[in-house]
Amino acid sequence: MADNGQFAHTIFTVEERFDEFTLVEAHLRTGRTHQIRVHMQASGCPIAGDEKYGDFALNKELARRGLKRMFLHARSLTLPHPLTSEPLRLEAPLPAELERFLNTLRHHGKSI
Repeated sequence: MADNGQFAHTIFTVEERFDEFTLVEAHLRTGRTHQIRVHMQASGCPIAGDEKYGDFALNKELARRGLKRMFLHARSLTLPHPLTSEPLRLEAPLPAELERFLNTLRHHGKSI
């Protein structure tokens, strides 16, 4: 739930596990502000680099290790086309900084 008590629903799927971190895919069923961030923090797994809901000390350590932003990325977005109302799917690759951090985890953070 959000601060104002609105219902929010997110489905999380584990994509990859590491010693210290887990890569998850989040599918939003509702579109509330900070929804993914709040749900991850509430489950005891804040998003790496999240300055509002995350772990401040860990974020400083992650910045030293090369992650200087929140590890949150909209891989795809589907919405109705403005003229035809047909589903329009937009996709974006993972930014280079996040890809580098993942590669570091894959090489040094034993995948389970």
